[in-house]
Amino acid sequence: MNVYVDALINGVLLGLIYGLAAMGLALIWGVMKVINLSHGAFITLGMFFSYVVFTSLHFPPYISVFMAIIVGLLAGVITYFTALHRVLNAGELSTLLSTYSVSLIIIGLLMFVFATTPKALNLGMNIFTAKMVAAGFSFVFSVILYYFLYKTDTGMAIRAVSQHPDASKLMGIDTVKILAFSFGLGVALAMAAGTLISMIFPFSVLSGGLYELKSFVICVIGGLGNPLGALIGGIVLGILENVFGLFVNQGIVPFIEFTILILILLYKPQGLLGGH
Repeated sequence: MNVYVDALINGVLLGLIYGLAAMGLALIWGVMKVINLSHGAFITLGMFFSYVVFTSLHFPPYISVFMAIIVGLLAGVITYFTALHRVLNAGELSTLLSTYSVSLIIIGLLMFVFATTPKALNLGMNIFTAKMVAAGFSFVFSVILYYFLYKTDTGMAIRAVSQHPDASKLMGIDTVKILAFSFGLGVALAMAAGTLISMIFPFSVLSGGLYELKSFVICVIGGLGNPLGALIGGIVLGILENVFGLFVNQGIVPFIEFTILILILLYKPQGLLGGH
């Protein structure tokens, strides 16, 4: 019985971290209808940002995560104006290629500096404690994001632009600034998630791709474009991974996840909470 309880607890803790990673993807899709293929690269960037800060400045990841949010916000805004703004209305293929190019640039630079050698952070704490700390940060950040989107003027402007950009412009909202800030916020969440993941698992330059795929699955489970749905979807995926892992080989778990993804797309494409 304890084995099942442990699997459930670990699933929830891991799911909260997955949910934070997926929130950035959901937010960007919800506001500007862009599938951000550089999402995994920014998660990886968060991991290596944490690694550099930890090894060079000796700051633990739970301090560097705040620095990663600021760096991610700036990086996201710069990326929006340099790679996305001009092609935003040019069709989905253009935005896919643009964000994929950003991903290749980031991964190429990281590979040039760090090669593909796996890295790990020795924080002097066991895995369960590290998961507890990371999950706690993810929960707090999720609450802050919810409050920001629903209780602040900027958050309401983001929601207004996501629902009707033209009407928002007529109401005096600077949609360009809101779109740039939203993309920056999505990247900041991705980098924060990468920083927290680096506390738990070893990572390499190619690790972000796995979490990007999980983020897509989570967004579909919770409701594409719904940040709160991403959190719920992350918890569902985390529990499924840990519980199924008790009965089947871990190598089959991704197959089960993507089977669930296909079933949800076929029978409940709006996800558990519906898309926004």
